[in-house]
Amino acid sequence: MARLTVSTPQAMSQAPTISRRQLISYLVSAPMLPWASNVTAAPQAPKRQYQSARFVAMAAPSLANPAAMATTNVASRLEISYTDGSLQSYQLAYQPFFVSGDQVPDGKGGMVVSGGYFDRANQAIMDRTVPGKARQLFSDCPDGTSLLQLPQSTVPGIRGKAVFAVVQFEYTSRRLDNSDPKGLPCPLAVLTLDQDQRTGKLKLVQYHNVDTSQVHGLWNTCGASLSPWNTHLSSEEYEPDAPFAAQEPWFLSFSKNWRGDATPANPYHYGHLPEVTVHPDGSGTVKKHYCMGRISHELIQVMPDQRTALMGDDATNSGLFLFVADTAQDLSAGSLYVAQLGPGFSINPQDAGARIRWIHLGHATSAEIEHMANTLNPEDIMTVLKNDPQDARFTPIFVSGVANWVQLKPGMEKAAAFLETHRYAYLVGGSLGFTKMEGTTVNVRDKIAYSAMQNLQDSMVKNGKGWTAASGIALDRPVVSGGIFAHTLAGGQRDTGGNVIHSEWVPTQTRALLIGQDMPADALGNTAHPDHIANPDNLKFSEKMRTLFIGEDSSTHVNNFVWAYHVDTQQLSRVMSMPVGAEATGLGVVDDLNGWTYITANFQHPGDWIPALHHQVQATLEPLVRARYKDRFGAAVGYVTAEQTSIHLG
Repeated sequence: MARLTVSTPQAMSQAPTISRRQLISYLVSAPMLPWASNVTAAPQAPKRQYQSARFVAMAAPSLANPAAMATTNVASRLEISYTDGSLQSYQLAYQPFFVSGDQVPDGKGGMVVSGGYFDRANQAIMDRTVPGKARQLFSDCPDGTSLLQLPQSTVPGIRGKAVFAVVQFEYTSRRLDNSDPKGLPCPLAVLTLDQDQRTGKLKLVQYHNVDTSQVHGLWNTCGASLSPWNTHLSSEEYEPDAPFAAQEPWFLSFSKNWRGDATPANPYHYGHLPEVTVHPDGSGTVKKHYCMGRISHELIQVMPDQRTALMGDDATNSGLFLFVADTAQDLSAGSLYVAQLGPGFSINPQDAGARIRWIHLGHATSAEIEHMANTLNPEDIMTVLKNDPQDARFTPIFVSGVANWVQLKPGMEKAAAFLETHRYAYLVGGSLGFTKMEGTTVNVRDKIAYSAMQNLQDSMVKNGKGWTAASGIALDRPVVSGGIFAHTLAGGQRDTGGNVIHSEWVPTQTRALLIGQDMPADALGNTAHPDHIANPDNLKFSEKMRTLFIGEDSSTHVNNFVWAYHVDTQQLSRVMSMPVGAEATGLGVVDDLNGWTYITANFQHPGDWIPALHHQVQATLEPLVRARYKDRFGAAVGYVTAEQTSIHLG
């Protein structure tokens, strides 16, 4: 019996070609079938259908192979099982679009510096710290990335199909003289990519720097997500502490870099949720939503109703915040809530966890809160002190682990809720006790959301920095390497005031899913078990692969990793390692983009040495990192793919 061969995109790309002459010769020599009306065609072999996916883990790199520790290393495989019993195996690889600082095409016949910084006049911000070597400042910290497609594209030079990626850059580590550049207005770019329809591979065609002057520039953009309506949802974390902004060197430096003079910017313009719309010509425009709370925005997840958003809050004394928009696909008006935990919060995955109730902070439009931001000063909203006034009119709270005493001004509840969100949420009873609540994502089929907590320490531990029993969080010990929590989602919920929350995607219970394992330093320097997650940051979920992807921002793993956790088999697989000292960023997954599957992945600040962690490896690896990444000034933006073609789930 002849062997039946099933063609796949990978197999087709490697199949031998046949000439027209050979084809004619074959047809002429083929036996003739009898010409009869009762002859039926042979039945077609059924097309095989996707069943499941499994990642085959790679080992953590070691000094036996220094090059693997000094660069992006992907030695994992992806196995796809089909309903007919067949198996497709992909050897995975990493493909960068560029290393920041590279000259890339601007689509106008010129070149532009990738990750380059611009002021409000869209003039390049220069590094002139070394005489005779002036150059545009560029970021070594690419972060949130969204991969998307539009119904049409007008970008020239596309041979296959146009795909777009929005990439944001968080900060840069140093100037040419190794001084700290401090606050810079964050760049944001739209990449136009040419998708090869034969292999699925992506090639950069155009780099467009987005003008952010209409939104006062961007502050510390970190994690990001793709909205259900195909826009890029950015972030502004570590919001300037408005009552004390005039004393913050980072904010004053930002103001000077953005404005070009010493006039301080308005701190209430930062700490919001920017949204980027991509246009067919490969350009982008940005707006900020002022009504979603002014918090340390890290990574937002919009639920399938296209109205409900769960938000990460990357701070000490952070909270879990929920926003329910008035209208689907429109985040410019809605209601803001903060979580209040019941008893039972635990880091034991076997425990049921804690009940979540929701406190309604207020309803607002973006326009009205932006107007408040433009017209109110911090002292108009509340009085904030850092020393105990011995006055019962003031309420003691914690902000970023620091004791504050606050008094709300009469009639300023709405302004406080949306412009001093951390302080107001604490005042009204929210559980402001988390430490660095990072990325969020959702498993739609199971109605479970996930939150990454980079650390489980300080405000989460009894008598730790910023801890209060009122938060409902009281761990007996810290877990420096952090963990991931799963939230059960449901409808029919009411807030603590008894009012209906108009959403079917409200977190009602939270429990530990994966917890890191702190340990004494091993021979390489790891202080968290290298075969378990440590300090999770980015999270993304693939519905088709039933897989939670996890990116690390760790001071406990010598190399940070990207993991794949299958929620049904509970298998945890190391997919990728980042250059030593670099944080894993830009994590995203698109199950089907013209038939191909992509996992976006960037990294930040390679060779960012932590003496206690890297003392065993720094001397060996530093020259390798410097040689690969522009003397440690550059970092890569790219995606995980397969060696021969991109990934095709079928």
